[in-house]
Amino acid sequence: MSDDTTIDLDAYFARIGYDGPRTPTLETLKAIHHAHALTIPFENLDVLAKRPINLDLASLQKKLVADRRGGYCFEVNALFAAALRALGFEFTTLIGRVRWMAPEEADTARLHMLIRVDLPEGSYIADVGFGGLTMTGPIRFETGIEQQTPHEPRRLLTHEDGFELQAKIAGEWTPIYRFTLEPHRETDYEVANWYTSTHPSSIFVQVLIAGLPQEGKWLSLLNCDFKIRGLDGKAEARKLESVDEIAEVLGTYFGIQLSEEDKALAIAPYFEQWRAMSA
Repeated sequence: MSDDTTIDLDAYFARIGYDGPRTPTLETLKAIHHAHALTIPFENLDVLAKRPINLDLASLQKKLVADRRGGYCFEVNALFAAALRALGFEFTTLIGRVRWMAPEEADTARLHMLIRVDLPEGSYIADVGFGGLTMTGPIRFETGIEQQTPHEPRRLLTHEDGFELQAKIAGEWTPIYRFTLEPHRETDYEVANWYTSTHPSSIFVQVLIAGLPQEGKWLSLLNCDFKIRGLDGKAEARKLESVDEIAEVLGTYFGIQLSEEDKALAIAPYFEQWRAMSA
């Protein structure tokens, strides 16, 4: 069992369906990274419901493990970091500026959590919380080379802002985020988490976002638009026409079972606006 500062590894591994070794090796890192990414969805329903996003471990274990919900980067990567710590991995938590779908001239804030893991084989970047493009395996901290993951290839480039992570989507390299190697503390994430979950200009308080990689494909939900995208970039798209249909897709594809209260607070107040946006 765990206390408020130690993760319950048995419960966490049961949640992600992992029953392999518990030694701090590269093979273990790859295995739990993959299992976590394919099981715990990225989602912002509690933000839309105006519930506080708590980053203490007890709250994360209740929400993501016991209640079988998902969360956004500060939640899912903090839970993953707690598991790494309990397993004896050496790592540093970092923070990055999201560049995905941002114009080059746009100045983005540091609002994404990621992890650098140090192993005898070298350093690796791990990240189980980036929406519809969550990494399904760690990549070596090595710049200028294409690196395969269980899904699409990734690469790291040097940049005046530090380093830039890119993904190869349908044959084209696309920026994901930029980061430096400066370690960050819990208080840094608390401030970024508060802004992300409450500021009127934050995308997370305006739109519904859910993402989950599956074997050979990606699942993504943006407001009323549900997509299943293959690794070749081709997607099956479907527009959802009701609050209940959104809840059904979240339950069937993302494993998120919503209560009537959840639907009333997190979906219903925004639904007509979302439908107009996707028309």
